[in-house]
Amino acid sequence: MSSPYVLVLYYSRHGATRSMANQIARGIEQSGVEARLRTVPAISANCEAVEDSIPVDGDLYCSEQDLANCSGLALGSPTRFGNMAAALKYFIDSTNSLWLSGALIDKPAAVFSSSSSLHGGQETTLLSMMLPLLHHGMVICGLPYSEAGLINTRSGGTPYGATHLAGSDSNLPLDETESSLCLAQGKRLGRLARQLQA
Repeated sequence: MSSPYVLVLYYSRHGATRSMANQIARGIEQSGVEARLRTVPAISANCEAVEDSIPVDGDLYCSEQDLANCSGLALGSPTRFGNMAAALKYFIDSTNSLWLSGALIDKPAAVFSSSSSLHGGQETTLLSMMLPLLHHGMVICGLPYSEAGLINTRSGGTPYGATHLAGSDSNLPLDETESSLCLAQGKRLGRLARQLQA
């Protein structure tokens, strides 16, 4: 049996959400739990298009077993019209067997997102990612206002989860507040995963 881990599952087209995933993973590791970074392949309107089973670079693609065996989940996506990206939704829609078996019930979950504009749908994207997790019976873990960054942020950060303002060209790095909120969310998720597993 493998050691307990928290799965950090994300989709990132330009790297902003991936940067957030890395910070959240750091926070999870600082809580004393292994973080496992995974992504999902892009989807295409061309039905003949297939991705290699292993990405050319970056994190491995998530398998159903990665998700089934995790002790907790951080789910991240860029904002697409106020919703999660289609690639991530496609993967989540394929997890019916985990729903039927109850594999994710009572495991903690957190969500995070990035967007090009400050009011580009960050919070609705976070909420859209929570819905299937609630159907799976997961315990949603937000960010409490004890994190001062939630009050002081001029870019990303919500009580529903960490967010990042990536800019119109999606090339803005995480600022100090966004980075600290990602780290805090990872630490909290890792701590809750340990407590709920005990």
